[in-house]
Amino acid sequence: MNRDQMIEIWEQHMAYEFEHRDADLAVSTMVLDATVMHLPTMSGGVGKECLRRYYADVFIPGIPADTASEPIARSVGDGVIVDQFIMRMTHDREMPFLLPGLSPTGQTLEIPTVVVVKFRDELMQSERLYWDQASVLSQLGLIDRDLPVADVTAMSCFLRKFG
Repeated sequence: MNRDQMIEIWEQHMAYEFEHRDADLAVSTMVLDATVMHLPTMSGGVGKECLRRYYADVFIPGIPADTASEPIARSVGDGVIVDQFIMRMTHDREMPFLLPGLSPTGQTLEIPTVVVVKFRDELMQSERLYWDQASVLSQLGLIDRDLPVADVTAMSCFLRKFG
């Protein structure tokens, strides 16, 4: 699979999640034994059918309507894409993949994120997503802001400049 094909499949997958909001279409881009893991919250699943249910019941309903993604950098290698981006959204609903068990606060979040996507047999094999959960909780006032937590505003400016 060439790099352009990987990018096309990955971008199609994201459109199925965030624009079409369709779990069946999202998993159509994945191998049978695909894995997805949001590491900070250990949310995700293994296997296409499990992931279809995860997308339909957990992830897609938890995506706020105002969610936007600002790309920062993309690296494409043999069988892998690494995207760095900033997600912005209003915590206007339960978001079990990001804030398990927390009722909506109405606050806006800005989350620098990295995703590593691996491919096999012309489809996605795995997604691993990383973000600083302490900065998310700090933005919501759920942990002491005096703790040594990254300033997301400063980080966002840095990422835009140096990617």
